[in-house]
Amino acid sequence: MIPLPQIALTLGDVAGIGPEVVVRACLDDRVRSACQPIVVGHPDVVRRAISFVDAQVDVAELSQPDDQIPSDQIACWNPPGSSSEVSDVPLGRNDRSAGQAAFDYLVAATQETLKGTFAAITTAPLSKAALHLAGHHYPGHTEILAELCGVTDFGMMLYLPSSNTVKSPYGLGVVHVTLHTSIRSVPDLITTSGVLEKIELIQNFMQRVGCPAPRVAVCALNPHAGEEGLFGDEEARLIAPAVHEACERSLLPVAGPLPADTLFRRAASGEFDAVVAMYHDQGHIAFKLISFQNAVNVTLGLPIIRTSPSHGTAFDIVGRQAADASGMIGAILVAARLAVSERHEK
Repeated sequence: MIPLPQIALTLGDVAGIGPEVVVRACLDDRVRSACQPIVVGHPDVVRRAISFVDAQVDVAELSQPDDQIPSDQIACWNPPGSSSEVSDVPLGRNDRSAGQAAFDYLVAATQETLKGTFAAITTAPLSKAALHLAGHHYPGHTEILAELCGVTDFGMMLYLPSSNTVKSPYGLGVVHVTLHTSIRSVPDLITTSGVLEKIELIQNFMQRVGCPAPRVAVCALNPHAGEEGLFGDEEARLIAPAVHEACERSLLPVAGPLPADTLFRRAASGEFDAVVAMYHDQGHIAFKLISFQNAVNVTLGLPIIRTSPSHGTAFDIVGRQAADASGMIGAILVAARLAVSERHEK
């Protein structure tokens, strides 16, 4: 019998809902049938989260990440050297210790996944402010992972499985040409090579989830796709050349640049399998309106698999039994699906 892939679940910011959604996900039958979840974080934080969700389950503390896992317990590995000042961190606010712990958990999980201990990582949300309080000046998970993995060509993608709201049988993905940056800086950061890189990354991902010939649509930057240059020339000067080259390179259908205000509706209705957005909110707002709880964040371009839910730390509801784990569950299931696909490719 082929063993289930082992997925590392980092707790993220322990002052937020990360530990709660991780615990709920570990107890979900769909998750347990798809993978072996291993929590990366302090066991006392996991126990506190268990009390929040009113569950009857024990924590199995692993001395090594590849120890044997009891099937009736939540497996937890606390990386050596990680911040120990987290079990009594105040809930619902930014804290230096929580930021340091979130960083430590991510680094340890990434290193072990690069070594092959884990098949993939699914990360609970962290607070960028707490991360900065701890002295780690990164915009978020994506940039830390890229640095740890030594890659420069990477992308942040949101993925929605096929559903009543997403008609493509393979789901719908959106990747962003620019990411955590100001709106003011976006036009200067868009390049033809950057757009082409993101087209190729999302084509590859959609093929990995079973789509043989992904239909990719590329967003315009300006309203009405620039209106023949009246509202800007980035479409003709930068984006259209990338679309043309992508079609020639891959021989796969790529459309654009198309006005973003209608493109996402067309994509959700099944006309396209993937979208390339020019900036963070152009893709995120549309996707979260379509299906906020089910959107899965996938980091493209890494040598490892990393997914996460699309929500944040939700400091305002932590500990109130109001945290919805569907996003975390979906992220784990996508990670497991990618891990099995990768296993078959080897």
